Amino acid sequence: MQKIAILYQAKLPPIKDGVQKPMKPGGYSDSGADIACALHKHGIQIVTPVDEPNIETYLDWVFPDTKEGIEKALEKGANTFWLNTVLYKEHEITHFFDRDVRFVGQLPEEVDMYDDKYFTNEFLRNNNIAIPRTQLISSENFTDYSLEMDFPLVVKPLRGRGSQGVSLVKNPTELNIQLNAIFSGEAYGTVVYVEEFLNGQEITVTVMPAGTYTINDQEIRYKKPWCLPAVKRFNHKDGIAPYNGTVAVMQNSSVLDEDELNSKEVEKAYAQCEKAGELLKIKAPIRIDCRADIKGNYFLFDLNMKPNMTGPSRPNRQNQDSLTLLAARKIGWDYIDLLRNMLKQAWKTHS
Repeated sequence: MQKIAILYQAKLPPIKDGVQKPMKPGGYSDSGADIACALHKHGIQIVTPVDEPNIETYLDWVFPDTKEGIEKALEKGANTFWLNTVLYKEHEITHFFDRDVRFVGQLPEEVDMYDDKYFTNEFLRNNNIAIPRTQLISSENFTDYSLEMDFPLVVKPLRGRGSQGVSLVKNPTELNIQLNAIFSGEAYGTVVYVEEFLNGQEITVTVMPAGTYTINDQEIRYKKPWCLPAVKRFNHKDGIAPYNGTVAVMQNSSVLDEDELNSKEVEKAYAQCEKAGELLKIKAPIRIDCRADIKGNYFLFDLNMKPNMTGPSRPNRQNQDSLTLLAARKIGWDYIDLLRNMLKQAWKTHS
C-alpha cells in the first residue's frame, strides 16, 4: 500500500555558474498541503510531520526536502515521495534512491540540466522545435553588447521561476535600466537572456509523461508524452502574464474554445510540446508556455519542469486551480483525479 510523503523546498538551491534560482516564499508548502489534504480526504494514505495536522497549517502536511525531513518521513512509514520541490543535481533525495521507495516528480539531474532556460531552448531548437530568437547577456558584457534582434524584447533570468523577474523592454534605454536593476541585485545571478517578443496569443500546455491513465472510467495507455488541452492566458501586464503568486491563474486563464483547440496551429503546438517531453524524458507533468507570431504560428518560449499543483482542497483555497488543473478539468478530471493519475506514474530508481 502506498504511504505518501509530500516534500517542500526548505532552502535555496545552490548557485550554478553564477546563477541563482529564486525561491518561492514557503517553498511550495502551500501546494504541498493542497495535495496532501486532497489525498487524505479521498482515503489515500499519507504521512505527515505531526499526528493531527491542522487543515489550515501548511507545514503540518509536508516534510522539508532535507536529509532530516526525508528520514523523518521514512521513519513514519513513507514509501512514496511526492517531490513537490525544486530539484537539482545532488539534491538530498538522491541519497535515498537506493531505498525501496517510489517517487512522483522528475529526476533531479534532468531538472538541473533543463532548468537553465537558455540551454533548454537551444537544445529544443537544435531538435527542430520552434523557439523564439534569444541572446545571452552577462554582467561582464552588459555595457558592451551588440543586439542581434529588434525591439521589443523580453528580459528573463536564466534560472527563473514563472514570470518572476521577467520584463518587456521597448528600446535600448529600457533594456539598460532593466539590466542594471538585475545585475545590481543578487536575486537572479550574473547572466540573463533576452528573447524576441511575440505579440500573438499565449497558451500554456501541460505535457503528461508516458504511462497508463484513467480517463472517463477507462484505462488508456500512452506510449509517449501527451498533452492536456491548451489554456490561454489573458490580462497580461506590460505584455507579460502576471506571476501567479500575485494574481490567481483562474483570473487570467481559461481553456481554449473548441474551434481553437481543434485548429491546426494548436495541434502543431501539441506535437512540438510532446516532442519536447520525449526529448527531456519526463517522468511527471511539465508545463510549456507558447506564444504565437503575427501569422498565428506558436513558438515554445518557456519550459517549466515543475508546474504548480495548487488545488481547492482546503478552506480559502477555492480559487487556487493551477494551470494544469484548469486543463485537466477539460478532460473530466477534478483535482483528486489529476493527483491520482500523477500517482499512477510513480517510479523507482531500481527494480
